Amino acid sequence: MARSTFLYEEKVQSEWVDYNGHMNDAAYAKVFSQATDSFIGFLGLTENVRTQLNYTIFTLETHLCYLKEVHEHDSLAIRVKLLNCDAKRLHVFLTMNNSVGDLVATSEQMWMGMDSVLGKPTPFPETIAIAIEVLRTQQKGQPVPEQAGRKIGFR
Repeated sequence: MARSTFLYEEKVQSEWVDYNGHMNDAAYAKVFSQATDSFIGFLGLTENVRTQLNYTIFTLETHLCYLKEVHEHDSLAIRVKLLNCDAKRLHVFLTMNNSVGDLVATSEQMWMGMDSVLGKPTPFPETIAIAIEVLRTQQKGQPVPEQAGRKIGFR
C-alpha cells in the first residue's frame, strides 16, 4: 500500500548539460521518467509484482513545461499529484523543484494499466487500485496546479 508521500530525488548529471550550460530538454524527460518508474513502485507495482501479475503501466501522453534553468550538480526533487483516475488510467502531474524550492519544470501525464501478456488495457490489480484510492483520498481538495491542462498554441 502507498506510503503517505512520494519524493524522488536526483542530481543533474554532467552529461545532461547542453551547450547552453543548463540541463538539456531531453534530460528533464529522463528525470521525470525515472521518477515515474519510482512512483509506480511506490504504488506497489514493483518489478517483482509486474512479473507476477503480468501487469504494467504505459505512458500514453505527456506535456512538459520548462520553467527555470537547472545546472550541473543541482539537486532536484520530484513529487506526483494525482489529478484523476479510473479503473485503468491515471492522470498525474509531476513537479520538479530545485534545492531552494523553486518550481523548475512540470510534467502532466496520462498513464494506462496494461496486461503485459495480452498487450491490452485492463483494470489495476486490487492492491494497486487500493493504493491509488488511498493516494486520491490523501490529495483530495488540493488545488490543481497552474500548468495542468495547458495546450500548446499562440494566444
